[in-house]
Amino acid sequence: MRTDQLASLEKIKNMTEQLSKIQMEYWQQFSHIETWGFKIVLLMFTLPLVYLYFAIDRKNIFLLGFYGFNVHVWFSYINIWGVRQGFFVYPFELIPFIPGNLALDAALIPVLFMLVYQWTINLNKNFYLYSTALSLFLSFVFKPILVSTGMFVLYKGTNYFHLFLLYCIIFLLSKFITNLFLVMQRNPRVAKGDA
Repeated sequence: MRTDQLASLEKIKNMTEQLSKIQMEYWQQFSHIETWGFKIVLLMFTLPLVYLYFAIDRKNIFLLGFYGFNVHVWFSYINIWGVRQGFFVYPFELIPFIPGNLALDAALIPVLFMLVYQWTINLNKNFYLYSTALSLFLSFVFKPILVSTGMFVLYKGTNYFHLFLLYCIIFLLSKFITNLFLVMQRNPRVAKGDA
């Protein structure tokens, strides 16, 4: 490795360590387990998962779980990107070292999209229409509530329409990947030597 590259990596490592220290200090001062915000975030994490345990359609559990995991991954990536770029921040977090918001990334948002997907499958409804409706609700109702309560802060001109587009990208990518895997499952290629 070149000397200048090593020096740059060392600088990034040191700044990352310093940022982690500052994040921990912030969490201990403003977002610890005794704050009201932490308790709300904890509820946003636990309640959807408990509800999903009882509400998920067990005959489609792997399909719904795979789709929900896709939503989780894409939402997490977009949240990490948005936080690192300074477009938005979450003042209250469950874990101070994870950028974004674990409660939304891993529980509330994936569970809501999974339940919409399940509902559209079971009642033969239009997945895209109802997922768009959920995206509208999350962007123009849920996120403004988070902003008004100080649980979400927008920066750099980011607005609710931008959030709506991101939600749409998330559910479309997740559905595309899920559909791709369904096609591969229905049309398995015979492995060499199995024929």
